[in-house]
Amino acid sequence: QVQLVESGGGLVQPGGSLRLSCAASGIIFSMYTMNWYRQAPGKQRELVATITSTLRTNYADSVRGRFIISRDNANKVVYLQMNSLKPEDTAVYYCNTRRDGMDYWGKGTLVTVSP
Repeated sequence: QVQLVESGGGLVQPGGSLRLSCAASGIIFSMYTMNWYRQAPGKQRELVATITSTLRTNYADSVRGRFIISRDNANKVVYLQMNSLKPEDTAVYYCNTRRDGMDYWGKGTLVTVSP
């Protein structure tokens, strides 16, 4: 059974940084693309960053240059380093992967950017 567990969220001031982690189990982690999504209050869930099995990365325009996605295949963890945070980055952040055509999600971790 695939399980994804996010951690690292919290309250941070504008301009600050946070690093989110997502620990995966139940998959051959190194083979799968991993994604970070976020959902702000009253808005649809949006794709923030992606890292493939070959370490190609892609970012939403809104976070490119500020966020960095990375992965540790040995420990089955994907990270999202978030820098220069803005109030509009406030959201619940979710880890995601897809296996055999099925999407798997963690429960999310809340990031609040506020003075």
